[in-house]
Amino acid sequence: MTGAIFDVDGTLLDSMPIWEDVGERYIRSLHLEPEPGLSRKLETLSVEEGAAYLKNTYGLTQTEEEIARGTLQIVEDFYYREAPLKPGVKEFLESLQAKGIPMVIATSSVREHVEAALRRLGVLHCFARIFTCTEVGAGKTNPLIFEKAGEYIGGEFRDISVFEDAIHALETAKKAGFYTVAVYDPTSEKDWERLRAEADRAVTDLRQLL
Repeated sequence: MTGAIFDVDGTLLDSMPIWEDVGERYIRSLHLEPEPGLSRKLETLSVEEGAAYLKNTYGLTQTEEEIARGTLQIVEDFYYREAPLKPGVKEFLESLQAKGIPMVIATSSVREHVEAALRRLGVLHCFARIFTCTEVGAGKTNPLIFEKAGEYIGGEFRDISVFEDAIHALETAKKAGFYTVAVYDPTSEKDWERLRAEADRAVTDLRQLL
């Protein structure tokens, strides 16, 4: 391995749950009780659609824009104050750093959120650069973010490992020629067998690679 490219949410950070329960957190912040299954109803909606649903369902006086800002503020606070590393992450990153293996991040999340969480957790210094989907102009069904990260590291893509928990992102990286490592996350459990079949290596904990 001449380099490593890491996804963040579900791979380095145990942060996927915030995207599942942000609606419930927002409703509780208004001293209201969320309906059973609210997270499932919101998971396929955009932020704007979700805000409209919350306003109409709970008769909120806030505008849809205010609701959207409020939910995004909850997400931001989570990264700045709560989001934990997944088990084994710090040990694994430090082992690669000790070997002089360059590491970068390729994420769909907001740069400021990622930097704040990784700085708070003491691992931001492990990464030479952060690439975001917003900044490169394409999501992870497009290989662009992986290609730019790989070009930054240098060398053959097949010698660079991409660590992902999402099947669509892992498949994209593999098709682009990278060595792929599937990392288990409970939110992707329904895709775990596909991830294991598609990836060059699959682990439930990064310490398995030490």
